Amino acid sequence: MFLDTDGATLYYEVQGSGPLLLVAQSGEGDADRSADMVGRLTDRYTVVTYDRRGLSRSTLADPERGVTMEEHADDVHRLLDRLTDEPAAMLGCSMGAAIGLHLAVAHPGQLHTLVAHDPVSPSLLPAGPRAGHAAELVHLQGVYREGGLQAALPEIARVLGIDPSRQEVEPDLTPMPLTPGRAANFGFFIARDFTAVIEAELDREALRTSPVRIVPAGGATTAPDVFVGQCARRLADLVGREVVPFPGGHNGNTTHPRAYAARLRAVLA
Repeated sequence: MFLDTDGATLYYEVQGSGPLLLVAQSGEGDADRSADMVGRLTDRYTVVTYDRRGLSRSTLADPERGVTMEEHADDVHRLLDRLTDEPAAMLGCSMGAAIGLHLAVAHPGQLHTLVAHDPVSPSLLPAGPRAGHAAELVHLQGVYREGGLQAALPEIARVLGIDPSRQEVEPDLTPMPLTPGRAANFGFFIARDFTAVIEAELDREALRTSPVRIVPAGGATTAPDVFVGQCARRLADLVGREVVPFPGGHNGNTTHPRAYAARLRAVLA
C-alpha cells in the first residue's frame, strides 16, 4: 500500500490483528527487513512496517533533495494518522529509534509506548561527544564517496560496535544477501540520512516530559562506550529509566528474531 506525504510517497505493509505496533527499521532497512521477527508478533499485534522515504519502494518527489529527521517523523505521523485514531506502540531500531523520539516530541498523542533501541541521536549527547560522533559520521560519508560500500561497511560496523566476524545468530536463519536494492538503500542512508542525523535537534526537555512511555533499549552485546550505547544511556538518564537489554547486538531484531520478539512482547505488556 502507498501513502502520499509531504515530498514523498511511502510504501507500507500491515500484517496481523490486535493493537497497532509500528516498526521503524534501522539503516538501509525497508519494510521487509525484520520479517522473521514480525512473523512472531502478528498473532498479538497489527504490525505496520514501511520503507523510509528514499528507500526501496518509497520515492521522493525531488530525488536530488536532502531529507531531514523532521520529515521522517512527519511521515510516521501521517502513516499513523491514516491507520488509527488511537495511540499506538512503536519499536524504533537505530535510525528508526531516532525517528520515534522526534515523533514523541512532535506528536506525543499518537504513541503510548516507544521502544527506542540503540537510538542514533547525537543531540542526546553532551557537546564534546556529540561533535566527535558527528565528525565520525561525516568521515564515513567521505569513506563511502571515495571507496564505495565495500570500504564504508567495515567502518560503519566499527562505529556501531559490530564485529561481523563474531556475530551470533539464532539457528536456521538465512542471512540477507546484499542485493543491488539493499546496496542502493545503503548509499541513500549514508549520503542523505547521515546528514539528517547529524543536523537533527531534539528538544530534550519536551522529550523528558513527553506523556509517551519511552523505553530505552540496547543490544545485550552492544558495547556501552560505542556511539549508540552512549545515546541509549543518555536517553535513559533523561527519561528516568534503565536501559532494557534486548537479545543480540545492534541488529538483534534480525539476528535473534525469536528472542527479540519475545522480549518485545514482555516490554509492551
